[in-house]
Amino acid sequence: MAARRLMKTLSHTSPADAASTARPNARIAALPEPPAWVEIDLTALRNNLGLIRRELPPGVGWIDVIKDNAYGHGAREVASEALRAGALALAVVTVREAAELREAGFRQPILVLGERFPEELESCLALGAMPSIGEARILDALEKLADRLPGGPFPVHLKVDTGMNRHGVRWEAAPAMARRIAVHPRLELAGVYSHFAMSDEADQTFARLQIERFNRFLAELEASGIRPGLRHMANSGGFLQLPQAHYDAVRIGLLPLGVYPSAVCRRLTGLRQVMSVRSRLVSVRTLRAGETYGYGLRYRAQTDRRIGIVPLGYGVGYPRLVNQGAVLVRGRRAPLIGSVAMDALAVDVTDIPGIAPGEEVTLLGRQGDVEINARELAGWAGTVCYDVLTCWSERLPRRYVRPPVEASPPAAP
Repeated sequence: MAARRLMKTLSHTSPADAASTARPNARIAALPEPPAWVEIDLTALRNNLGLIRRELPPGVGWIDVIKDNAYGHGAREVASEALRAGALALAVVTVREAAELREAGFRQPILVLGERFPEELESCLALGAMPSIGEARILDALEKLADRLPGGPFPVHLKVDTGMNRHGVRWEAAPAMARRIAVHPRLELAGVYSHFAMSDEADQTFARLQIERFNRFLAELEASGIRPGLRHMANSGGFLQLPQAHYDAVRIGLLPLGVYPSAVCRRLTGLRQVMSVRSRLVSVRTLRAGETYGYGLRYRAQTDRRIGIVPLGYGVGYPRLVNQGAVLVRGRRAPLIGSVAMDALAVDVTDIPGIAPGEEVTLLGRQGDVEINARELAGWAGTVCYDVLTCWSERLPRRYVRPPVEASPPAAP
């Protein structure tokens, strides 16, 4: 009976409701701002890119890596700032990412990292993107494709495996594959590159071995009269730690975002984290001595405590912590209590007087003079900083803090 009454109610839609249903975007736009968001400070990004430019040796450029939506920061926004600052090219990891950039109006060189499936090659070339080639079977498919497509020669980069053992042709076999590309009339060897397995560790033994292998490969090309195009190997860690691996360009994605790949990497004075995650307390309540909070009764108050409820949890990407971690409230640390739930977490605000619902909370980033950086949050979660940057759901809107408009961009390096 109750179900029939509910169905009858739902079937009688008012004209206003019908109009709203016909315009779902307008209806959504009229909703209040979500109580949690990701904030991207493009002023900090511009600052960081300037620092990196000044650190690059003469004659060395950089490829800005914007895979996975620029590590969760927004591919279009980060790409625009990187190119404005003088990046030689953009790098992505899927053909779809390259297509999205082209559709957004980016006409600059795009390198597609990693290995490709044969069926992806035609789309890649049609987009004017440069595929990475690291297997003979993919080069076979590319040669046949290039022979039948109009245009060309088509630029490609050869991926050389110097020890990562993931993608690329092994360094011993790489000269022969480079030769095949170089002599093909419809292909252009636009670049050769490798990738470090551990460039951001204190022990650089294996990184130096990889550099030695890559140099041996380059020497063979030179001896054969093959021009390698753009030579690149260093990622953010390699850029900071291994100047002998800078070659013609470095590939950096994490460092412009104000995050260091490890605790041992050299620091750049003035580097600022670009991403923050913020919310507002939806409730403030008293937990009496002896009472528990949350699922599993994982926290028990030893004395009366004031707790604030933050309306987000692991459903949007915050780590599922238990009785560890903190957020920032009024520039002070408020410790997390109990288990992080899918859509809520609790913090102890007893020592911060006057806290009420609506108070802004920073879960990642800076508030006043205090900061929770990506490495600290990753440490609580037992993961890496890349994870805590890319994990945030699209349910959290991105808000961009944009730098002042300038009359003209700075000169390219």
